[in-house]
Amino acid sequence: MGEELSVGFRFYPTEVELLTYYLRIQLGGGNATIHSLIPILDVFSVEPTQLPNLAGERCRGDAEQWLFFVPRQEREARGGRPSRTTGSGYWKATGSPGPVFSPDNRVIGVKKTMVFYTGKAPTGRKTKWKMNEYKAVETASVSTIPKLRPEFSICRIYVKSGSSRAFDRRPTEAYPIERNLPSNGVETLSRATISTSPETSHSGGNQVDLPVNASTSTQSISDMVDELSQPFWEWEQMNWS
Repeated sequence: MGEELSVGFRFYPTEVELLTYYLRIQLGGGNATIHSLIPILDVFSVEPTQLPNLAGERCRGDAEQWLFFVPRQEREARGGRPSRTTGSGYWKATGSPGPVFSPDNRVIGVKKTMVFYTGKAPTGRKTKWKMNEYKAVETASVSTIPKLRPEFSICRIYVKSGSSRAFDRRPTEAYPIERNLPSNGVETLSRATISTSPETSHSGGNQVDLPVNASTSTQSISDMVDELSQPFWEWEQMNWS
């Protein structure tokens, strides 16, 4: 991990890669190499301005994005509401959570976008700090509702800007891909095909532009998203009342 990346190379996994590769490894127990790239941190207990310095080796010097594995909070595991409040403000959801689709149109996770506000709800001041939170789902059969894996989520933190970020511009349908993670932590691809589809085309919510696979009903996706979003909206209503 001490080796520097060659000029022109950056660590910019797509949301599909975050869910199907990195988060899957973490849900399976993780390892030191993965944690050097994406550390474990409760990002909701840290001020956003501190997060860049706490990022993994490949994101620490980045100016566009910082990635973290976020464990489920104890209060949430006991059935309570998750805390999204820091010392200076709070994270608030924008829009509705939505499913994330793989290039072959399978539901592989749920994405929630949040914005950081300074002050106290509901009169806080909106900032340019944003977060995409991803949670994986269990592989579901035709007759079952996709089940969320709540033990860990993976969060991409970034600052809103007027131009496209690299993870928005990057093509996603690079399949088939054989992935190898050598000792230096840099993922290598042995073969890939190129597509011009933007990453955001695989996200649900306000960005759905892919039809739902016949193996996953619209109702099952709706139920899955409701399962994720309900605790958060309950927490928001409590803080706004």
